[in-house]
Amino acid sequence: MIYLDNNATTRVAPEVFEAMQPYLNEVYGNPSSAHSLGQEMKAAVEHAREQVAALIGAADPGEIVFTSCGSESDNWAIGGFLEQNPTRRHIITTRVEHEAVRNLCEHLAEIGCEVTWLDVNEIGELNLDDLRRTLRRDTGIVSVMLANNETGVLFPMEEIGKIVRENSDAVFHVDGVQAVGKIPLDLKNSSVDLFALSGHKLHAPQGVGALYIRSGVKLPPFIIGGGQERGRRAGTSAVPNIVGLGAACELARTFEEHERIERLRNKLEDEILSAIPNARLNGTPDRSQRLPNTTNISFEYVEGENILLHLDKAGVCVSTGSACHSATKQSSPTLRAMNVPYTAAQGSIRFSLGRYNTEEEIDYTLKILPEIIGKLVEMSPYDKELRALTMRQL
Repeated sequence: MIYLDNNATTRVAPEVFEAMQPYLNEVYGNPSSAHSLGQEMKAAVEHAREQVAALIGAADPGEIVFTSCGSESDNWAIGGFLEQNPTRRHIITTRVEHEAVRNLCEHLAEIGCEVTWLDVNEIGELNLDDLRRTLRRDTGIVSVMLANNETGVLFPMEEIGKIVRENSDAVFHVDGVQAVGKIPLDLKNSSVDLFALSGHKLHAPQGVGALYIRSGVKLPPFIIGGGQERGRRAGTSAVPNIVGLGAACELARTFEEHERIERLRNKLEDEILSAIPNARLNGTPDRSQRLPNTTNISFEYVEGENILLHLDKAGVCVSTGSACHSATKQSSPTLRAMNVPYTAAQGSIRFSLGRYNTEEEIDYTLKILPEIIGKLVEMSPYDKELRALTMRQL
């Protein structure tokens, strides 16, 4: 099986599994216990905290709080700030955020918060002048992702943070889930106050994440109970998963093959766009402004779900970029925000590479994909003249 869906989740790295294993069956104390077995577990948690802090460039490991996932981290950052600051209920975010932020903000708007939604252009970029215009002194929180999960488009985190600082007293939250482990980070020298990450995006297990809370930023506990995580998140620590996250962060910090992954992504992208006439790129063509592992390509006049199923049958795993809803047949909010035409948005596929992908896998994908697209275009319900044009070129 060829796995090109690493933005959805990643396999647990062997090194991570090896680090976790003792804490699944040999070392099993409660990290809150005072005895030696418990203290050994606690030491493992604190070591993992240091590893996470090192990867994202936090000033102090104490700024890292472990959570269950990126969605929890995002919800805690935004919801917790609003709970702590009930008079500052103006939120600024973008129309292309992950559901963990977008759906939360839609819910908050329904219960009385004011949400300003920033638009993107046709290649997924923000207009920072829009941000400047919408910031107010009573703006409570600005929430902007670092890397889009569908297109890989990067937002200028440092510039956004500077604008927020200069034009408001707002807290700056960043959903960094897709970016961690793929691009360099140095949060201690940034204007970011809150930063969410998730383990399963960088070869740790599913079910563990973290929230960076800059020193001096106050959030109420997301889960109320005991005093775990310095009273910031109650519940017995999931030590094996936390150890796994720490090991994955250390693995990412020392990884030296980003250029190889980017080269494979570029080869896949270039040859698809060259060989398949009804293929179009979604997101900026400036690769320096996208994640090095991600490409989102629309195949006009065909359905993304059909492409996915044919690729899966041929042994290749991908995601549909359109995230098509079976009832409404709407394309994803990200592609709609970019004004991608319906006939293209419905045929969008996200290819996201990882450390275990090889050139042979990319070659195989490039070999089978044109034939799959050709067959699906021939079966397409769209205009016959457009189909005929595409088929002639294929």
